Amino acid sequence: MNKVTLQNSLMLTPLIGATGSLMSALGLFLMFALVIAIHDAVMSPLRTRLAPWARLPASVLLAATLTSCAELAGQSWSLQWQQHLGLYAGLIALQCVVLDSNGFYHSPWRDRLRLCGLFGVLMVSLGLLRELIGNGTLGAHLSWLIGGVDWPGLILTADGGLRLATLAPGGFILLGLLIAAKQAWSRPTPTN
Repeated sequence: MNKVTLQNSLMLTPLIGATGSLMSALGLFLMFALVIAIHDAVMSPLRTRLAPWARLPASVLLAATLTSCAELAGQSWSLQWQQHLGLYAGLIALQCVVLDSNGFYHSPWRDRLRLCGLFGVLMVSLGLLRELIGNGTLGAHLSWLIGGVDWPGLILTADGGLRLATLAPGGFILLGLLIAAKQAWSRPTPTN
């Protein structure tokens, strides 16, 4: 199997599953960025000291530990927020191991930062669009992520929105429309 295909397919699951609202998309991205940054910071000095056969088990153990700690911190910060993430937070550990084995951490830090930033922009944009279209709200339950601040969000429509947009099929449809729009936007116009 192609490594790039595996890497991209693993990112698709949280992208579709955890972007039903702005709150869950932003929260999962923040958890993702924190865990992969710490994973890289800890694994960098260990890679040279470990035997090649021990790198994968060490990476798995470290990624699972960091993700579990992040989930426990999320539960203590806001149980409602952590419950919305569900199993998607657990996929961060798997993604750390895949990124480590694909050599992602060996690429220049600017490239890594750019890719993580693009993933974050895509997650937050998709979460924002799905919440706007699906619920007719903007930033509902964002107080769960902020913690302690009681802000109900902006209610834009009284009767809600198109419920399909908050479900996984709606996420696939919206992502497909965004990809089609990007391709149409970047396609050069033919000159006669």
